[in-house]
Amino acid sequence: MVTSFLDLGLSNELLNAVAELGFEKPTPVQARIIPTLLAENKDVVCLAQTGTGKTAAFGLPTLEYLDTENKDTQVLVLSPTRELCRQITQDLENYSKYKKGVRIVSLYGGANIVAQMRSLKDGANIIVATPGRLLDILKRGKADISHISTLILDEADEMLDMGFKDDLDAILESAPKERRTLLFSATLPKEVEAIARNYMTEPEIVTVGTRNAGAENVEHFYYMIREEDRYEALKRIADFNPDIYGIVFCKTREETQKIADALQRDGYDADALHGDLSQAQRDYVMGKFKRKALHLLVATDVAARGIDVNGLSHVINYNLPQEIELYTHRSGRTGRADRKGISIAIINQREKGKLRRIEQVIKKEFTRLPIPSAREICEKQLLHLINGINAVEVRKDLYSFQQLINEQWSEIPKEELIEKMLSYEFNRFFDYYRKAKDINITDKPEGKKSSIRKDEDTGKDRGRGRRESRRQKEKNFELGKCEDGFSWVRVNLGYKHKVTPRLIIDIMKECGANKKDVGRIEITNECLFAAVKSNIAGYVASEIDGATYRRHKLRADIWK
Repeated sequence: MVTSFLDLGLSNELLNAVAELGFEKPTPVQARIIPTLLAENKDVVCLAQTGTGKTAAFGLPTLEYLDTENKDTQVLVLSPTRELCRQITQDLENYSKYKKGVRIVSLYGGANIVAQMRSLKDGANIIVATPGRLLDILKRGKADISHISTLILDEADEMLDMGFKDDLDAILESAPKERRTLLFSATLPKEVEAIARNYMTEPEIVTVGTRNAGAENVEHFYYMIREEDRYEALKRIADFNPDIYGIVFCKTREETQKIADALQRDGYDADALHGDLSQAQRDYVMGKFKRKALHLLVATDVAARGIDVNGLSHVINYNLPQEIELYTHRSGRTGRADRKGISIAIINQREKGKLRRIEQVIKKEFTRLPIPSAREICEKQLLHLINGINAVEVRKDLYSFQQLINEQWSEIPKEELIEKMLSYEFNRFFDYYRKAKDINITDKPEGKKSSIRKDEDTGKDRGRGRRESRRQKEKNFELGKCEDGFSWVRVNLGYKHKVTPRLIIDIMKECGANKKDVGRIEITNECLFAAVKSNIAGYVASEIDGATYRRHKLRADIWK
């Protein structure tokens, strides 16, 4: 049984570096993978969650056998994002601190390609790259992977999700056939299986934990809200957890920026991370977050890929992800290094079904929590402030101001002084929550629904005649021209599905549109047409397409 890095058979050079980094006991994935890679030159597919120590699992054995006298590139590591590229490069440099002659070069988009090509001139034992940037440099003849002995695909499922399949195929086909290929992935979709089948030789499958399952150290909770209270619920969750340090996941870039801006206006240390930011802006935001100058990072799934930040206390799903598997990636960012983590979902009534499907995938149950009341939040914040005061160390240089302090406060009774100090720090919460309402809701009862509805105009029972009139109305239906700046989004929901304009607007809002983005709505028996601002209509249609409403699979497109 592996209980220490000393048991793994690594050289003293690597062991010294590992000890200096504070690593004591290998993680389960390291204990499984490192001995396998040191003992045999075989292909391996490793299924393990993000944050389980995969970089050390493949990095340490790779460095162990690296020939530093050979200036050819011997190892190629492919990863989905520039952030992960840089993180892997930094980790490998740390591991090889005492191994002389190791040269590692990282290649990724958003940086000067000329400078990157220049860095390859002196040789690179190891290249860490995103597929797109590597392929670009290969086509220019400035990189050579014809001598690699090891090719590593890190977060393979993420790379395929991001559309790198063609780039990966091109790189894998151009690499030497006689090589070791290591594939690391949190999930095993068909596309990843195809990579293993087509480009690997009898790989050993190593599964650490249950496939797609949530991390063991993460607890999963959800809050039930009315749609209009979603942002208010987020603020209350943050206020109820004064030491929160987490990521808030949103669906769209627009919503990500909107929520981050709102949090900043309301006094929270928060910022946004999404695809519209330049590399310099991303680096600035991530630098603040890693220094804990930010307590909340509001991010899209794509922008957050490759982020490696330890010590996150919370992951908050402001919206549930479109793809259920993405929840595993989100929640896996907390609960690392044997620490406890919390993953929270903020949902409305219609999202309960999706939550249950996520439970089936991660094989864990969500616990419903009541949205904290104003009094509970104030008590929690007050105790946090009191505990902080109790724990603070008094600076000795304050003694020089003792006379001034006594002159100002000597006449104030101790109890009153304490009240004043607490009020000075705490008035923002008291002012905000003094008249705050309870935003908790109860589940709608599953009562029996009448199969007969009254006609709104005549009071007569709806029956065949009413349905016939609808069919006749649909037959004579003419959509007409959409107003300027708007496009028709067609959805296969109609009167027979009991939809209302209010419901349609709620659906549109969940898919990235604001109320002002939706114009005229026309409903027929079989489908509906909603006028949506043209600049987001395609996105809204793609978000709706494939979703489910009352077990009815939705189809949506732009109607011209």
